[in-house]
Amino acid sequence: MSAIGREQLHLNDVPVPQPPPGQVLVKVNAVALNYRDKMVIETGRGLPLGFPFTPGSDLSGEVISTGENVKHLSIGDRVISTFTPDWTDGLRPGTGRTPAYRTLGGFYPGVLAEYVAMPEKWLVKAPKTLNDAEASTLPCAGVTAWFALVERARVHAGNTVLIPSTGGVALFGLQIAKANGAEVIISGRPENEQRAIALGADHFIDKKREDWLEAVYELTADRGANHVLEVIGGPHLAKAVQAVAVGGHICQIGALEGFELSAPAMPLMLKDVTIHGIGTGSRKALENLVRAVDRKAIKPVIDTVYEFIDLFSALDHLDRGPFGKIVVKVA
Repeated sequence: MSAIGREQLHLNDVPVPQPPPGQVLVKVNAVALNYRDKMVIETGRGLPLGFPFTPGSDLSGEVISTGENVKHLSIGDRVISTFTPDWTDGLRPGTGRTPAYRTLGGFYPGVLAEYVAMPEKWLVKAPKTLNDAEASTLPCAGVTAWFALVERARVHAGNTVLIPSTGGVALFGLQIAKANGAEVIISGRPENEQRAIALGADHFIDKKREDWLEAVYELTADRGANHVLEVIGGPHLAKAVQAVAVGGHICQIGALEGFELSAPAMPLMLKDVTIHGIGTGSRKALENLVRAVDRKAIKPVIDTVYEFIDLFSALDHLDRGPFGKIVVKVA
């Protein structure tokens, strides 16, 4: 990109970078796109982008050379990127005044390239059970769902999880919740019902139903959902607050309907609801997810894989709302 705007995206020929000490050179095989990538391309999202700028954050690839003092990765290792490279474990970096948002394809340059050089600690070994396209979906969508449900909300057997979407994070959430023994209610477009059920959803609600909330109550015998994976944002948070159970958890992730959230105060207070603000997850959480993927046979849901030259078509598909993830094949 030479400036903000989709029309500023161009394929450019540049020299293959050489990894300095502590870094590795990765041959990129696949890049998974997030709605956030589209927002960065089209609006900049208020980030300090330095031009020329490479978008994209989620890669899978192979280490083909290493700089001096690289200790944990070797040539031939299959790797995936970490979305927030500075967040290793524990609390996310930042302060009350200035929350941190130092991500790949935002604060840092992105990965929509044939080769990238980056510090080895910015990479994690890929799951053995996934191919490159599948593995590329873990760094943002996968770890966000994992961090929300497992490492913050502590989902477990006997819980009910409500997921009002069939996008990338949502379908990871479905599989992660089922892997932990929970019952899952999915809400989305009617044409996606059978595919959601085939993935393991216990119930499906048409998101356009006027009695949507009543449907949730009916399915849960009025208890409500123990966990809501709130990937829509804006005024939709009000529905999550009404649908959640007493003592339940809402994982606020998405902003498809706006960054200004609104919800009724009385049910929020009277039901003792915990709202978790989720901004992806740490490197440690990604490593935990990789192990779970290999042990639990979790398979990312990919709607379409596009060739590198068809990036604009891939971005258009994000606008339409895919079932699962959109991936760009680089190599």
